[in-house]
Amino acid sequence: MAASFASPAQGLLHRQHLPIAFTTSNFNRTQLQFHGATPAKSQPLSFSSQLKLSNDASPRNDHRSSFAQTAAVRHIVGSLSKAEGLRFAVVVGRFNEIVTRPMLEGALSTFKSYSVQDEDIDVVWVPGSFDIPVVAERLGNSGKYHAILCIGAVIKGDTSHYDAVVNSTASGVLSAGLKSGVPCVFSVLTCDNLDQAFNRAGGKSGNKGSEGALTAMELASMFEHDLK
Repeated sequence: MAASFASPAQGLLHRQHLPIAFTTSNFNRTQLQFHGATPAKSQPLSFSSQLKLSNDASPRNDHRSSFAQTAAVRHIVGSLSKAEGLRFAVVVGRFNEIVTRPMLEGALSTFKSYSVQDEDIDVVWVPGSFDIPVVAERLGNSGKYHAILCIGAVIKGDTSHYDAVVNSTASGVLSAGLKSGVPCVFSVLTCDNLDQAFNRAGGKSGNKGSEGALTAMELASMFEHDLK
């Protein structure tokens, strides 16, 4: 690119060309020349830029490389194969027993399939789901069990009683586990109608009692063998 400039002092009487070359490593060493007028003798000027743009392939100092390299991270996962010999309590709400009993049967069958003996399982029946947390906490504090499985079913009705029971039961089971230090597994169904409950008590949606037993064994194994 060339440009001509007239000196204010000389007007258009005399023009000389002043080559100015810019060289940058990032523009393929493109030569840019400007021609301007000056009464003095032309002097070539050269400027070289060493700017490095973001697409520059030259090495950079990466502060992350200064971090110490550590050994492989250890992952802790409870093992169902180590459930044998562990003791479990199952607290079952009698209200909506037509739903909770199949859930209990699914849980007991699952415990047995992983070599948990009948004598290592105690089943405690309570009037309803609302009563589960206080019993779960007492069982956890007894020191006899490695995990407590809580089974219940709350079916939505026409009043806000459903919300009160569900919220109290959920927070109560969590509190029982935190206070006793023993895993308390929440397997309480909270359904809009009986069809939803049946589907989750051995129907097309599986058996939540059986799933709760798996969770109880995994957590019990973790607490007993890995987190002591």
